[in-house]
Order: sequence, then C-alpha cells, then structure tokens
Amino acid sequence: MSELSPTFVFVMAFVFGACIGSFLNVCIYRMPLEKSVVFPASHCQACSTVLPWYDNLPLLSYLIRRGHCGFCGVHFSARYFFVELLTGFMAVAVLWQFGLTLVALGYFAFVAALIVITFIDLDHQIIPDVISLPGIIVGLLFSLLSPLPTVTIWTSLLGALAGAGFLLAVALGYQAFTGREGMGGGDVKLLAMIGAFLGWRSIPFTIFFASCIGSLIGVGTMIRRQADSQLALPFGPFLSFGALAYLFYGERIIAWYLGLL
Repeated sequence: MSELSPTFVFVMAFVFGACIGSFLNVCIYRMPLEKSVVFPASHCQACSTVLPWYDNLPLLSYLIRRGHCGFCGVHFSARYFFVELLTGFMAVAVLWQFGLTLVALGYFAFVAALIVITFIDLDHQIIPDVISLPGIIVGLLFSLLSPLPTVTIWTSLLGALAGAGFLLAVALGYQAFTGREGMGGGDVKLLAMIGAFLGWRSIPFTIFFASCIGSLIGVGTMIRRQADSQLALPFGPFLSFGALAYLFYGERIIAWYLGLL
C-alpha cells in the first residue's frame, strides 16, 4: 500500500465489502429456498418490481429510501443494511490484518461464507452443503498460499479431519445418551471447513470460544423466555464467531495463555 494512500485503500475495501454484502443478502434469502442467486435480478418481494440500479446501491439506497420499497412502500428488513455494513467492516479488518494481498482476498471469501452461513442458520437452522463442502476443498487449496506459519497443507488437512471428527463424536454421543439429535451434520461440515482454512490449532479454540458464547446466550435466552433446557439454538453462528476470533486474535490469545502457564 506504499503507492496508494492507506485511507483511500481502506475506504475502497469498505465499499467493495459493502457491495459483496449486497450479494450475500441475496444468498441468505435465496439459498434456503433453493433459488438461483443470479436470476432473476434483485426485486421487491412484495410487488415483484425489479429494482433499478439506484435502488441497489449498498447502504445508500436503504438510507435514502428509509428502508422502504420505492414502488409499493413495503418496509425492508434492517438486516439487509446490517449485512452490507458488517461485510464492509470485515473487508477492512481482513485488509488491516493481511495487507493488500491475494491472501487477504482468500480470507475475505472465507469470512463472507461465514456471514452467509450465520444468517441462514439463524433463520432456518440449516447450514447449506453448497457452501461448507466446497469450502473444505477451497480451504485445503488455500492452505498452500497462506502466510500463517500454523497453516500448511498438513495442518489444514488435519484441521478438517479433526473438526469433523470431534463434532461428529459429540453428536453421536449426545444422541446415544439422550435419544435426541443435539447437533446437525451441518455443524460438522462447517467445523471441517474452518479447520481446512485455519489449521488444526483453530479447532479447540473455536469450539471453546463458541461453547462459552453459546452457553451465555443460551442461558440468557432461557431466562428471558422462561424456556426449559431443551431450547434449541443454532450452533453455526457461534462456530463462525469463534472462527473469526481465531482468525484475528487466536494465536495471540493462545500465546498469552501459554505464557501464563
């Protein structure tokens, strides 16, 4: 970034991320319905009017229209704006961490996949195989380019196997003891994808982080709703959050923890 102003590069990264976030909104809505994410063009779900380009500007169109369709006036969910904003900030974060490199682009694709998985799992309690299974292959190939000393083709392969194997064992054990399915196959494949991208060292960190956050939110939700211990919460968002924590801070946290020991 020596030839360009750092501020300009980060602003462009945010704009690029917000544009990708607009596409992620399409994926989040259409993938669970098994619809094409390319055709038809973006349109209002209420009046079916194809949105013109000026109503498809990331972030700006939502603010200008105040979250409403310019044709029928129906209100659009604030999630559309939030996903675009979140993806823009994540693009800046990845650029800050890895610089203006192909590696940054690869990790941004990984982050984008986690965002789509998170919101689909929140809405439908499913994690599409069309994201996680190709993600495992892409993660293994990407390990050949990763500058992280903890990510090689071997640690990536071991991470995919360890991620899938651990959650599969937990799921089978829970089902054997309780007679109920406590974790879906989507979570198993997601953790395998995380291990493929981040290596085996990310697996215990991600599981621990996700379990802690999930427990806090789960207990809080049960208290607020006065629900019983069988309340089902999707685990995919917590795994995604744990993977992001590892991507940006994991090795520093591990080094700090080992230093205490």
